[in-house]
Amino acid sequence: MISEDIRNKSTICHPDVIALNFVVSSSPYVFRRHYRQGLRSHVMEVLYPGDVTIENTGTVIDGVRKFPRAIPYSMFRIFRTQFETLEDAWAEIERVKIVSEYLAPDFIAHSTEFIVEYHAPHGPELMLCGFQEYIDGEILDPWTILNAGNLLPTMYSTMRDRGASMSLSRDEWILDARKKGSQVIDRFKRMITHAGYIPDLAGVGNLIITSNGEVCLVDINNISPVYGDATIPLDEKGYPVCDKSIEAISLIEEKVVGRSINMEENLYRRFLTSQRKRMVKEKIELFSKNFESK
Repeated sequence: MISEDIRNKSTICHPDVIALNFVVSSSPYVFRRHYRQGLRSHVMEVLYPGDVTIENTGTVIDGVRKFPRAIPYSMFRIFRTQFETLEDAWAEIERVKIVSEYLAPDFIAHSTEFIVEYHAPHGPELMLCGFQEYIDGEILDPWTILNAGNLLPTMYSTMRDRGASMSLSRDEWILDARKKGSQVIDRFKRMITHAGYIPDLAGVGNLIITSNGEVCLVDINNISPVYGDATIPLDEKGYPVCDKSIEAISLIEEKVVGRSINMEENLYRRFLTSQRKRMVKEKIELFSKNFESK
């Protein structure tokens, strides 16, 4: 019997994963902790052993020994939430499916969730896991200090310099990225209006921009309802993720698409007033205080 619930561990590694009762101990893959971790799940890279060996020992290319980083075959997520019933776990999957319906196939890392019986320290429990498509690209940080004139040129240069295959010139790529950025914003707004949900867009690392100029959501662990009244919804950690995600949409519209936001638009008029933003700031300060005290 295991001594500590894997969902409560701050970090996990390969031995922790293959020790799970539903994972074959002779798995042909290497599980490595991804450098971007969330509060709500463990995120593990699924790697081919041969790629890890080359990363560690190097390979000679044109007479020079290089150590290319192993690229994940897939991403493995273990949700930290401890579900009381099958219905609770299924409701979480349903929210993920809603997001996928609005963003797939171009603007989300495709994910397949599954529910397993986990042999926890105190007996069998339900656990939600998922295998997710690996998206290669640069983090799109809505809160960056870079403005619309600098953000995309900088991201293009960064991807090109690290060896990404850029099929378009810089100016062509920027125009394409702006077009696709406008498309994904329309998808987000449609999801809010029609489905009443919004994924977490506020966390740094939750959005990736690819060498094809596509903005992809890669973190699907925190999907918030959007209410029509003055309520400021908080997630289970006490964070106003809905409001901050809508603010993130406005920043992406400004910095990626390159257009000023229209404060007469219903979404922004409701969520981005000075009074509401002050209230959200107070919620964040309380969240930070509670988080630091733990």
